[in-house]
Amino acid sequence: MTVDHKQGVDTNESSSVSSEKIVDDSQSDVLRAAGIGIQEDDPTEPVLTLRMWLLGIAFCLVASGLNTLYTLRVPSITISASVVLLLTYPLGKLWEKEHILIYIMSNLSIYVRLGADVLTEQEMFYGLKTGWGFKILITMGTFLTGFCLAGLFRSVVVIPTELIWPGVLSTTSLTTTLHHVGRGDQFASTWKISRYAFFSVVFCLSFCWYWLPDFLFPALGYFTFPCWINPKSKIVNQIFGMKTGMGLLPLTFDWSQISYVGSPLLIPSWAIVNVFIGLVFWIWIVAVACYYTNVWFSGYLPFQSSSIYDNTGGKYKVAKVVSAATNYKLDVEKYLAYSPVYMPIVYSLNSFGLSFATLSSLLVWVILEKRHVLASAARNLPKLLTQSWKRDTSEERTDSADVPMWWYLIASILAFFMTIFAVEWWETELRWYGVLLAWAVALVFFGPLALVYGSSSLKIKIDIFCRIVAGFVFEGKVLANIWFFDLGYISTIKGLWFAEDMKLAQYCNIPPRSLFLVQCVGMIAGTLSSASVLTWALGHIEGACTSDALNGFSCPFSRTHFNTSLIWGAIGPRRYFRSQVGYSALLYFFIIGAVLPIPVFLLKRRYPNSLWRRVHIPLFLGGLNYLPPATGTNYGSWALVGLAFGWGLRRKVYGWWFKYNFVLSAALDSSVSIAGVVIFFAIFYSGASKGFSWWGMEVHKNTCDWNGCAHLDVPEGGTFGV
Repeated sequence: MTVDHKQGVDTNESSSVSSEKIVDDSQSDVLRAAGIGIQEDDPTEPVLTLRMWLLGIAFCLVASGLNTLYTLRVPSITISASVVLLLTYPLGKLWEKEHILIYIMSNLSIYVRLGADVLTEQEMFYGLKTGWGFKILITMGTFLTGFCLAGLFRSVVVIPTELIWPGVLSTTSLTTTLHHVGRGDQFASTWKISRYAFFSVVFCLSFCWYWLPDFLFPALGYFTFPCWINPKSKIVNQIFGMKTGMGLLPLTFDWSQISYVGSPLLIPSWAIVNVFIGLVFWIWIVAVACYYTNVWFSGYLPFQSSSIYDNTGGKYKVAKVVSAATNYKLDVEKYLAYSPVYMPIVYSLNSFGLSFATLSSLLVWVILEKRHVLASAARNLPKLLTQSWKRDTSEERTDSADVPMWWYLIASILAFFMTIFAVEWWETELRWYGVLLAWAVALVFFGPLALVYGSSSLKIKIDIFCRIVAGFVFEGKVLANIWFFDLGYISTIKGLWFAEDMKLAQYCNIPPRSLFLVQCVGMIAGTLSSASVLTWALGHIEGACTSDALNGFSCPFSRTHFNTSLIWGAIGPRRYFRSQVGYSALLYFFIIGAVLPIPVFLLKRRYPNSLWRRVHIPLFLGGLNYLPPATGTNYGSWALVGLAFGWGLRRKVYGWWFKYNFVLSAALDSSVSIAGVVIFFAIFYSGASKGFSWWGMEVHKNTCDWNGCAHLDVPEGGTFGV
């Protein structure tokens, strides 16, 4: 498995490493450390074999079904693609296989979860049952939309060598390790243990360890010992708390907490620094100042939470203002008599203010720093279309040829037909022009989002923007809101994943047309599996999507989407921003985001070799998009671990980092994923955990942080605010 020479990797690189090499931040080193470019490609090796199709389709069906099923459950379980990569290895060794293509097809199983959440929201919370036809068409339509976005933009976000897509490096490292390729023996000063043996040892140790924070001793994951010592102190719990606090003590012994936003071992150090500075400035300084000065009445609420609240400090009772009796439209009189919506300071500042700033900064950043790339791609588009058509119709066409652009254009037309037919035929309130608008949003933002993700492996969200746009255009129509969100945002996220798989295939010299076929088959298999399992689960699991659901199948993600769509679909952005609470001030963040990239761009041009070249405004503003429900502890521990390995160890012990860093990431991620599934079925699902309780399972819960204590007490009248 190797990357083409055009990727800039010298396969004859000398084994010696100079002192300059040790501190060099070249992409060539990163790629070779991840197992890319260490073995010559064999173009005669077959890839679309019977064994690949059988294993790929089988694992795609099983993983898609399980991931769809467990997206309905709390706690949720993910059958990650790295798990599939591991499980297919021993099976495939009995029948030599094409490992990466099986991985790519099975990786589609991760994509189905977001779409399944929206379908569940519509059916179980809004009561609109649309049947098999709608589920298959809308799921396949969003699949194809994301697939086409990746294909149409591949010359900008996949082919360029400067975009290495760090998220694939763990996969390439694990694959080369399993196949005993690239042992890193050129570094005589580092450990002698092979990468395969190192992976095996770390995997076993991590698998065993995860039983402690996941089941036996959960407090190790929530290691906020100052809160344990003084559980009733509001200040202590707000400062050091990990659930609703600031997380100023980023200490945890749970890899799933550290890697909550992605493995820190894969993220470039410059990206981690940008995000960490954003955490310090926006959350630990700005948000803290706003909280303790009671901006937007946030002092009466927890410092952070993903819930919304009323003027009593309790969770907002949406059923009081929106219900099935009103066809899920806002009862204005009841809304005015009840309460405006109040949000914790971190929720309002990050999920709204910084989201707005990120959107405008992305557009300005692209214009300033990437305009030549996009302009060149636009100029070459007619040439690409004509050349691809000529190559495809010529007698010299081979399977190794690139995928013609018109293939993706035809797929786009098919996706467009599927989505419009689905929303119009089944009357989901989102009209055909809503589909066009959602596609326009995806087209505008996919390129910038992919450029950021392809260089840093960090996603920037545009979900709130989609919700607000739909709230203005389809005011009072909650179903239109959820499907605009699905087509405008979820399709974009799927497009990022498709593009990442395209980059992986490019690294591994997989013929583009073979990849195109595999991804198409995977989409069909994933759609059918997801729709089948979802239909069965919602119809056969006792109490599904209720608080009394069997074995925790309460549909937590769909419930969260339900609350969000009610706010933006029923209450709507006009009422939200006109509220006397003062949230209209968040709109100024659009200006902040548009202005900040300009001085940074000028400073980069003035001082091209200074640290300003590492400043990335979209990441500084939008890198905290998992916050909440992630906390300062998640981001703080993630940053510390990432910098310790990506900057500290890489400078001090380059040979060790080169040989083991990405293998370590793969071992930790896959062991935790498999351990989580084993623990769930062996302990929780079987009922073996009932009655088991001790101090280490409860101490972190008996705190002010866990209970969400507010800084200020509600006044004697029982309400606060306006």
